[in-house]
Amino acid sequence: MILNYSGCRKEIQDILKEVKDIVNVCSDEKGISLTAEEWEEKGCLITKNVSEVVIKYHKKSDFCRALLILCKKEGEDNWRHREKSSFDEFGIMLDFSRNAVMNLEKTKLFIRAVALMGYNFVGLYMEDTIEIPEEPYWGYMRGPMTAAELKEIDEYAAIFDIEIRAYIQTLAHVNQITRYEEYQKIIDTNDILLAGEERTYQLIENLVKAVSENLNSRKINIGMDEAHMVGLGKYLDKHGYSDRFKIMEEHLNRVLAICRKYGLQVQMWSDMFFRLAYGGEYYVKEDSIAAPLNIPQDVEIVYWDYYSCDRERYDRMLKNHLKIADRVGFAGGAWKWTGFAPHNAYSLEIGKAAMKACKENGIKSVVITAWGDNGGEASSFSILPALYADAEFNYTGSFEPSKFKLLTGMTFDEFMQIEAANLFSEDTTIHNNASKYLLYNDVLLGAFDTVIFEGISEFYQNAALQLKKLSSNKNYGYLFDTQSKLCSVLQYKADLGYRIKTFYDKGDRQELSRIEGVELPATLNALEEFYQAFEAQWERENKPFGFEVQCIRIGGLQKRLEYVKRQLKAYVSGEKERIEELEVKRKAFHYYEEDDINKINYNLWNKIVSPGDMG
Repeated sequence: MILNYSGCRKEIQDILKEVKDIVNVCSDEKGISLTAEEWEEKGCLITKNVSEVVIKYHKKSDFCRALLILCKKEGEDNWRHREKSSFDEFGIMLDFSRNAVMNLEKTKLFIRAVALMGYNFVGLYMEDTIEIPEEPYWGYMRGPMTAAELKEIDEYAAIFDIEIRAYIQTLAHVNQITRYEEYQKIIDTNDILLAGEERTYQLIENLVKAVSENLNSRKINIGMDEAHMVGLGKYLDKHGYSDRFKIMEEHLNRVLAICRKYGLQVQMWSDMFFRLAYGGEYYVKEDSIAAPLNIPQDVEIVYWDYYSCDRERYDRMLKNHLKIADRVGFAGGAWKWTGFAPHNAYSLEIGKAAMKACKENGIKSVVITAWGDNGGEASSFSILPALYADAEFNYTGSFEPSKFKLLTGMTFDEFMQIEAANLFSEDTTIHNNASKYLLYNDVLLGAFDTVIFEGISEFYQNAALQLKKLSSNKNYGYLFDTQSKLCSVLQYKADLGYRIKTFYDKGDRQELSRIEGVELPATLNALEEFYQAFEAQWERENKPFGFEVQCIRIGGLQKRLEYVKRQLKAYVSGEKERIEELEVKRKAFHYYEEDDINKINYNLWNKIVSPGDMG
């Protein structure tokens, strides 16, 4: 779109310069005259005639969304469009703690993309991945965000009126520091900090200080979720058994005092206090009676839930939260935390239900979390469809996909194919991560062999071809290249262990010889190509720290397949009389009681690869 925006204020021109390559905007005196005006009402108003467009906006993030709408309607004249967010705070949280710490260039690109969707804050989840001068081993060799990097991101996001917020942990989930004796002294049990210990609060103050000094936002999420064993380790040894709500309350008050000292407004996950109020349960009935809690007035508790497509569940849970606190926020999810592929279709289902319930209950703060459990394998850009859809549900209450192509250069439906590796069913209310556990499923031990279906090899062959067609996109084609090559591996490997066991039991050495001489080399070649594509994707998006884990995992798989090749060769040649692992009678998959491949999400690499002790 050709616009004449020379008369706009510098801050608007700065936005246009940053996003022009995404929405294809260029400046020319002969272009359509653009007038951008701030107004007191929330949201934006766009008025367009033949020669002029006027955008009224409350925040610059509103202007960004208005710009996307304007560009989508290029060529249309004499129209008016009014839109506003249903929530005062509408953000996305990136996980910088599960090895994949996004680099500066891609973080800025991500900010531009979500600004155009209409998000007004970006959270950075940093368990230990923030540099703290007073704590030299905090985040050491984990690619922590430096002071300079945080300030640069913060300053850049301000161009779009996007807040950068810190999501930290001040009780549980500090597992990466437990390797250091210095910090072991203040670990209660597992990954939970020792409440009541002065060194604990010195650490927390150093962390909060680092956040406060490097980010302009005065809002912070202090975590405190899933600390189920608080008070039952060193605390128990030191103080004896104490009421765990009292421990939580006293610890929270100490943390709040630190945050207040630095002028920070506090948000925390709700589950620990909610469970205390409702007898240990997190998902309860609407008519449940809540025990009285003394949650400080200046704390916002956040109900997190990304496991249901049922609007009534979200509605019930929000109402129960509002019984125990005046200030309640909501955290949904864009699923990218169970392997290399996202779950956008499922994320759309849960997002639609959750957004509606949040609107109906007057929730003012909503964040979409993008966790990266077990290695941060899926790209944060792979969930752009889910983020786009949640923004649509927020602003319009419905879903209109056409603007998505402006953001990515691909249609919404094309981009949705990025999860093809797991799409065995058309039912979008269920999901699985078969592409991860079948990749790492050991071909001699076969823990997951009984969940595969006939024709799975052809399924992955077709998925690989389908994804390859989309890999030429100049913006995000590399994501589809990685997924295509993952499917190419699974074309060979998904049922490889099952077939090896079947032919072994039949004594079919000819087929085993063919697998050894043809299929295993093809699998190894495909695996190497996948590794190279995944490495290139990681280097493009993230800091290098954390990729060593992927080298070990994929490299370990390569070595294991080479071992299997040697074992089969020795067996078919008569050098070995038997292969011990294949002598064992197979039992059905039993890690979960659920055995439907369409529904199984099993994400822990160290449990997938072997029933042996991984240390």
